[in-house]
Amino acid sequence: MASTALRLKKVSPERLHSVGLDESWLQKQIAEDTSLLGLGDLELLKREKSQRSGGRIDFLMVDPDDGTRYVIEVMLGVVDESHIIRTIEYWDVERQRYPNLNHRAVIVAEVITARFFNVIRLLNHAVPIIAIQLSAFRLGDEIVLQFTCVLDADEFSAEPEEEEIAEQVDRAYWQRKANPESLALVDAIRGLIPTTKGEPRITYNKHHIALGTTGYNFCWFNPRKTIAHSHMNVKVGTENRPEITKKLENVGIEAENHRRDSIRLHLTNKDIQENRAVISEVIGVAEELSHR
Repeated sequence: MASTALRLKKVSPERLHSVGLDESWLQKQIAEDTSLLGLGDLELLKREKSQRSGGRIDFLMVDPDDGTRYVIEVMLGVVDESHIIRTIEYWDVERQRYPNLNHRAVIVAEVITARFFNVIRLLNHAVPIIAIQLSAFRLGDEIVLQFTCVLDADEFSAEPEEEEIAEQVDRAYWQRKANPESLALVDAIRGLIPTTKGEPRITYNKHHIALGTTGYNFCWFNPRKTIAHSHMNVKVGTENRPEITKKLENVGIEAENHRRDSIRLHLTNKDIQENRAVISEVIGVAEELSHR
């Protein structure tokens, strides 16, 4: 069967102002679908958040998997000095307000010139800053937005949001928010935790669920509403990661490095049922490490 020939259509990016769209329109699209930025499935915490020092943050978002917060500034046209300074200032205000949380500064602009790219790159060594360039393409009566990350922040070692400063909720909150199977997975992992040094401790926070015993929390979840699996981050220690990752991959469970000493998994209840021994071993290593 002959394949249908594809026709080439050449398009060039246009400035949003040139097609009658402004920054408010762009912000509305981002607020309605945060995944447009290419930073993952972020949750919008606040739009146009006022600062004590004056000004407003365009967006304050959070990664529900690990509690990382993103201070996001959006502008049309070419990025300039004031835009960079404002973004870093807002990031610093939020960082000082919540020093135990991981914050990243994000600049979104239509044009990031070589000069300012070099400035941002240099700042990236001291400030976890992400630069995203926006391109807009007009196709008939439709507009296509493309967000390209031209500079990513380095990976930082801060742990997920600490429970004493997080907004705590109860199990009923997650029962309303999460898929029942996804929440059941949290319970299944809780049942695998060794009890020789204390009973499992579960903490329900607004953006994640944490597990531990008598040491620090070593396991974090973000059950989702529309899917049956759950994202799980486990602190296993840098020295243990290679061996643990290999064991998980040998039974068909993908694991990726997360931060300095953790791994990230995407588990289902079927994974736990079929690979209970391996997952129990991982949880045991993490629980033992939490007492050191």
